[in-house]
Amino acid sequence: MAQNIFRGLGVALITPFTQNGDVDMRSLQRLLEYQIQNGADFLCILATTGETPCLSAEEKTAIKDLVVDVNKGRVPVLMGCGGNNTRAVVEELRSSDWSGIDGVLSVCPYYNKPSQEGLYQHFKCISEASPLPVVLYNVPGRTGINLKSQTTVRLANDCPNIVAIKEASGSLEQVDEIIKNKPDRFDVISGDDALTFSMVASGAAGVISVIGNALPKEFSRMIRLEFNGEYEAARRIHHRFTELYSLLFVDGNPAGVKALLHEMGFIENALRLPLVPTRLTTLQKITSILKELKI
Repeated sequence: MAQNIFRGLGVALITPFTQNGDVDMRSLQRLLEYQIQNGADFLCILATTGETPCLSAEEKTAIKDLVVDVNKGRVPVLMGCGGNNTRAVVEELRSSDWSGIDGVLSVCPYYNKPSQEGLYQHFKCISEASPLPVVLYNVPGRTGINLKSQTTVRLANDCPNIVAIKEASGSLEQVDEIIKNKPDRFDVISGDDALTFSMVASGAAGVISVIGNALPKEFSRMIRLEFNGEYEAARRIHHRFTELYSLLFVDGNPAGVKALLHEMGFIENALRLPLVPTRLTTLQKITSILKELKI
């Protein structure tokens, strides 16, 4: 029976672009080294923050290969593989090259709005087809459907290779229900930077973080302090980032964190349509907070 290895700080990796719109592989390589050397416990690639719907199949393969090559097995790698066509996701799981990848992150089917039984059957098919451990991804704000706690626990009990859920429902009550009723081998991972402190305090195993792209050392320290029961010191770090949490999402993700990384000198401030960079007012606030943090 599979155990969850995706614990602590996971970075929801962005995809840097050059000003002419190409994937910026050089910046991506530099960013990966920075994250791995500064506290990232695992990487989450080719998911929401990576603007994956706007990448070609060739670009996705090139990014995956670069991550595997740079990482060299230093930290676990979780890779996105999901959709709203169950048969197509199953085919992708069976036909893809998973070398160098340690797990699959699979989002709830979006747009179709299936029932809870439909969600259960979808993820059961994915579990049966996946050659790797599966992490469920519940993000109702993007998919239009909530994977309820009862369905999550049912999947955790029935599918031995479903090892965790990235919970981004925004409901601490739902998180608590899952943690209370889940099997021991199954973990809850925060999918919301702003709720990570509270979720880890409630028993979550870590976070798949957006802010971790830019500030892995500080954010991973907060989580480690919590794991050690040093809640007051962890809370101080959490409160330092309170305003930044909201600023990074006010103009959409990953526009905020890309603006932050641009200000730090890592990447061009470029996104692919339909996403656009943050407004100037947001950028100015991010710049101001960065100076205050002295990072």
